[in-house]
Amino acid sequence: MRQRMLNSRLYIFVVTACVIVCMALQYGCSSSELPDFNSDIAFGFLIDQCEIGPRNPGSRGHKIVQRYLVSKLEEFGANLSVQPFDGVLTTGDTLKLVNIIGNFNMGSKKRILLGAHYDTRPFADRDPDPTNRDTPIIGANDGASGVAVLLEIARKLGKSKPPVGVDIVFFDGEDYGREGVPEDYILGSSYFASNAKGYRPYAVIIVDMVGEKDVEIKKEGYSRAISNNLLEEIYSIARRLNLSEFKDEEGVSLLDDHLPFIKMGIPAVDLIDFEYPYWHTLEDTPDKCSKESLGAVGTVLLEFIWQQ
Repeated sequence: MRQRMLNSRLYIFVVTACVIVCMALQYGCSSSELPDFNSDIAFGFLIDQCEIGPRNPGSRGHKIVQRYLVSKLEEFGANLSVQPFDGVLTTGDTLKLVNIIGNFNMGSKKRILLGAHYDTRPFADRDPDPTNRDTPIIGANDGASGVAVLLEIARKLGKSKPPVGVDIVFFDGEDYGREGVPEDYILGSSYFASNAKGYRPYAVIIVDMVGEKDVEIKKEGYSRAISNNLLEEIYSIARRLNLSEFKDEEGVSLLDDHLPFIKMGIPAVDLIDFEYPYWHTLEDTPDKCSKESLGAVGTVLLEFIWQQ
């Protein structure tokens, strides 16, 4: 009787050990523990960009921020590439633009693209003071916030191998156009998508204007209408984590960097709080932003990556 009990216990032990080994082979070798998003470091990245000054194409700050982003991605161990191109405007003018790309876990076929634009508005055309409306903006929220979130994610990916491939793309030329001329916006993402050469990520998530204090990220219209499954997956994470920054409400439909990918038939969403009173004004400065807002978005994105 005692021998049977010992044999039974040995059997259970062996089976359990086999299950653990199988799980380790399936999951442990390809991924690591979910890292924590550091909102203090992310906010520091936001400050770094704003201290450069305006970063609109053609400006001194535009060149400086490009070097900054390249150096950070190299520091974080990304597979780095740059994509220079000419952005031709409807006016006939040509902008010298550069998309900056950092790839992580290159061996994974399943890939997620995280994108944000790094250029800033060349004119504060929404400023309440008409004399300011030809002045370039700092773009703390509209420009620096999305980049700050993705830089902190890149820093974490450099230390913790994600379970899927992650491509971080800093798009240029998103915000140069004049109102009423949509062809002069989203130049970087349009160029990237049209030159993808077979690259089709599982999901595209654009992060834009997410740094505002007390941010409220509603469900952007095109994301909701066309990529709702992806959008719901993201919002379900926010609900599980009890992050009130994500509002389960309908938002407006926006011309933003997710649209070129939607046109390709790739699920793509835009995380954005468009109800920002300092949009396209000289008051879009770091004091209007908070590390808590960046932290909420970054935490959800890391959770999304690690649950794939």
